[in-house]
Amino acid sequence: MVNWHQAKGVGELRKLIQNKKAKIGIIGLGYVGLPLAIRFAEAGFSVTGFDIDKEKVERLNKGESYIKHISSSLITGLQNCLIATTNMNRLREMDVILICVPTPLTNKREPDMQYVERTSRDIARNMRVGQLISLESTTYPGTTRKLLLPLFEANGLQVGKDFYLIYSPEREDPGNKIYNVKNIPKVVGGITKKCLEVGVCLYSSIVEKPIPVSSPEVAEATKLLENIYRSVNIALVNELKILFDRMGIDIWEIIEAAKTKPFGFQPFYPGPGLGGHCIPIDPFYLSWAAKEYGLNTKFIELAGEINTSMPYFVLQKAIDALNDRGKALKGSKILILGVAYKKDVDDDRESPAYVIIDLLKKRGARIFYNDPYIPKLKKTRKYDFGLTSKPLTKKLLKEMDLIIIVTNHSSYDYQWILENANLIIDTRNAIKHPNRRKVIKA
Repeated sequence: MVNWHQAKGVGELRKLIQNKKAKIGIIGLGYVGLPLAIRFAEAGFSVTGFDIDKEKVERLNKGESYIKHISSSLITGLQNCLIATTNMNRLREMDVILICVPTPLTNKREPDMQYVERTSRDIARNMRVGQLISLESTTYPGTTRKLLLPLFEANGLQVGKDFYLIYSPEREDPGNKIYNVKNIPKVVGGITKKCLEVGVCLYSSIVEKPIPVSSPEVAEATKLLENIYRSVNIALVNELKILFDRMGIDIWEIIEAAKTKPFGFQPFYPGPGLGGHCIPIDPFYLSWAAKEYGLNTKFIELAGEINTSMPYFVLQKAIDALNDRGKALKGSKILILGVAYKKDVDDDRESPAYVIIDLLKKRGARIFYNDPYIPKLKKTRKYDFGLTSKPLTKKLLKEMDLIIIVTNHSSYDYQWILENANLIIDTRNAIKHPNRRKVIKA
């Protein structure tokens, strides 16, 4: 049921935003939503976070952080203007609603829009005149206009007049000490000119540089281009790594030499596979959407195939390394160092470590792991290993037949690890000047 009270025209809503009187609601309090909520609260807004995870809501209301790079003291200092709730009916109290929910892939590598759809229906049930709604979740071009807009207009409301709808893709990089919500430019696309106007006004209040574009579709495609660019270039160096490995040439030394060129080259680095919520997933959103227009995005899909094949390259390296020392993979004790998808974060979404562990376990290896930021492996749709992080001791290292460095956390003492290990596969170039008898680059 639409609440027709508290109606606000674009001018009044802009004034509320400019005076920091607008009530901000953020749906999804994960790695994107929580930093955004904190930034709005720091800027002086009253912020309500919405999430279906009761534990997150309770911890946030107690002033506790559940994300490593966000301190609890920061949240405690904002408790007067930042609260959390599981009650979606409170959406009707908000002047601005931002959607920061997951957009994963199905098992068939198709967009799984259930969280966006469910959230949009919650908003539609609680809409009132004068609200601004911004979708930040990564998605395919056309989502804002074709999926969200009909749900919101079904109540008889008119976009650009009764409510405002925009798309502004998140650009969060967990653990980045240089770039954050405030100093990363914010792309904004609106359904109408008035939508864009109020959207730019909103983000101008928390970021240094909003970037207005002509439509939500342009903004949606911008996010995909950013991540496809990275996916394709990482696939290139991953493929070259395999080739140069057979040639006996070090890919890491090649990249270091190439990046001395002051123009025309940007370094990308190989690894054991792609992780995180964006790069392993987002390119497939565009390749799926392209089929509606009769196109197969071969370049994007090939990059995806190369990147998803890298755990198998690590597996073969493990088999060969053990075999060269007269050991079989089956029954060998293997320690995985680092399961987060990138160094120095507590985020293991889509981490290649899970695939590598699964491949090794299926071939009979005895798997152990250590990660200072991931105390227990999560149960996922694909995996349920039931493993907990082992304390990293000299005894543990010496007991292992093989150690595989999957994530190169800064807290690891690699020289100490090298001194006490029997055999190491290094997928991240963590050990810069390795003992060639002990360390194999993969």
